[in-house]
Amino acid sequence: MSGVDNYKTPLDSRYSSPEMKKLFGARSRHSVWRELWYLLAQAQKDIGLEGISDEALAQMAAHLTVTDEDFAVAAVEEKKRRHDVMAHVHTFGQVAPAAASIIHLGATSCFVTDNCELILMRDAMDLLLPKLAKVIYNLTQFALQTKDIPTLAFTHLQPAQLISVGRRAAQWVQDLMRDLKNIKTQREDLLFRGAMGTTGTQASFLEIFGDNGSKIDKLNEILCQKAGFPAIFDISVQTYSRKVDLDIANAICGLGATAMHITNDIRHLANMKELEEPFEKDQIGSSAMSYKRNPMRSERICSLGRKLRSLPINFADTYSDQWFERTLDDSAIRRIDIPEMMLLADAILIGLDNVSSGLVIYPQRIHAHNMEELPFMATEHIMMKIVAKGGSRQEAHEQIRVLSHQASEVVKNKGGKNDLIERIKATEYFKLVWDDIDSLLDPKLFVGRSVEMVEKYCGKDGPVEEKLSPYMDYIAKAGTVQLNV
Repeated sequence: MSGVDNYKTPLDSRYSSPEMKKLFGARSRHSVWRELWYLLAQAQKDIGLEGISDEALAQMAAHLTVTDEDFAVAAVEEKKRRHDVMAHVHTFGQVAPAAASIIHLGATSCFVTDNCELILMRDAMDLLLPKLAKVIYNLTQFALQTKDIPTLAFTHLQPAQLISVGRRAAQWVQDLMRDLKNIKTQREDLLFRGAMGTTGTQASFLEIFGDNGSKIDKLNEILCQKAGFPAIFDISVQTYSRKVDLDIANAICGLGATAMHITNDIRHLANMKELEEPFEKDQIGSSAMSYKRNPMRSERICSLGRKLRSLPINFADTYSDQWFERTLDDSAIRRIDIPEMMLLADAILIGLDNVSSGLVIYPQRIHAHNMEELPFMATEHIMMKIVAKGGSRQEAHEQIRVLSHQASEVVKNKGGKNDLIERIKATEYFKLVWDDIDSLLDPKLFVGRSVEMVEKYCGKDGPVEEKLSPYMDYIAKAGTVQLNV
């Protein structure tokens, strides 16, 4: 059968990285199950449980990677037993017969399924964090390079005052820095479920270890050490609390909202012809309109971000709908949502890295837009000059109000240019400041502390540099990510 005959998620075929897809692949997942069974048997033997032979451990160690043949056997077993974990227990026992009787000893299914999910999510966050740091670094460099280029700021999507191109980018950086902090916090705080038994009381392990609770504590200490976790959750039921998944989802999916915000800004700026994402030599913007340069990469990121930011409600529902110590209605949806969440975040970061590595600005276009609105913004400075030379602030305000409305009429109803400055220069009341007016029309006078803010936040020894320091080796070695399509 051809690979194009059956549905495959576009996250696999189009958007996500090979390393993230491999992490959440079936071979990776079920091989982690085997590693967990092996670690459990090792730990049980280390603390004196009889019946686990060196030969059993050697056979388990030799077959930790699930083969294609193993998957075929497991598929037959699952169809017969209607239980995926037990299907893989029996399959592992076939290739490690000396261990067949002790695989999964004392454990419930969630020993492998839940601990595996925690391992996969931890490793996924380890993939995401340096990629996010790279995007932040790209935008930090862009902010520093454009820190002193004045541009219109917008409130209510209407021209307000001026900021700088770099100052706007620094806001994007700050939002991504919050995502970095949130994801890193979840990564660092993540604990292990460990060996807890059927309802989290460790009753089955008490039976195995002759009511010796200290041996169970030692068992979990060894499991955490071997699996790379600092400790187990103090309290688990049959599963670890699904509140953990919700907390992780809120951190990961927040990136989707940030990505949408940034790329929506880029799309608006592209419409104004002030900024463009990278555009390749042979790229086609429209099948009908050959002249177009559509911001398709930013649009793709927005689309993926919309999907990612919507996922926390699923995790919230899954958590809140768990009854007592566990119901199985968490299973199918988590099989979908956890991998999709991580693959979506991965795909978004690939897109953001590509876009942020090659942003193009058009300073003359930006300046032209500034000068269309600057006359209105300069009126406050003109009023201050009038007052400084003995005039009345209220009278100056009224004069400018009338002239501004006249200039707006020309712009809006006659399609003319903003001639407010010419009107002020032709009005006798303003004769005292006529010679000063041209010097008040430099856009750089209106950006406030934009340059200083960018330098302080994004520059040397600033907070961004400090937080990115653990990722600088990765950033230095990473080139610009290329899109699959």
